[in-house]
Amino acid sequence: MTTADLDVVLRQAVRRLVTGVAVVTVWHGDIVRGTTVSSVAAISREPLLIGVCLREESSLTEVIGEARRFAVNVLSTRQSPLAGWFADPGRPRGLAQFDHLEWEPDTFSGAPWISGSLASLGCHLTTTVPAGDHDLLLGEVVTARNGEGGPLLHFTGRLHDGMLRVLPREATHPPGQVATLGRS
Repeated sequence: MTTADLDVVLRQAVRRLVTGVAVVTVWHGDIVRGTTVSSVAAISREPLLIGVCLREESSLTEVIGEARRFAVNVLSTRQSPLAGWFADPGRPRGLAQFDHLEWEPDTFSGAPWISGSLASLGCHLTTTVPAGDHDLLLGEVVTARNGEGGPLLHFTGRLHDGMLRVLPREATHPPGQVATLGRS
């Protein structure tokens, strides 16, 4: 296998990680921005931290760095058009990009909380870590609200509805057996 072939296999494998889709927003002074992300993760329970990855050249990273506050809107399956909208570099700038949707400012960050989201989180930026061609923003969750519905998912470069089915405990913990993951 050539180095180029290996690179293709590695990238295809990583694309099989299923992630939720969110819109990260910020309002700082007269600057209002939002962008679609598919790299959001719960990092810590105490303190309650999430991680968001943005391209290193993203102007959003700079604005969030100055504001030290941002919001994350976890999109529901009903909001798939918003994922495309906030990923489109041709959309209007500033507050105009929010004109066609319902939203309200988060009481902590002031950033737009998008109505109909599965969850919205107001975060205090604690750290920005360079990570390859991205920046990892760590935010402490200060405010939150929950919505309803199924999650919008990103898998193999495409959006998917989050049809979830809870597995019975027996399927995840066979009776009378001790888990020996990774051992033969």
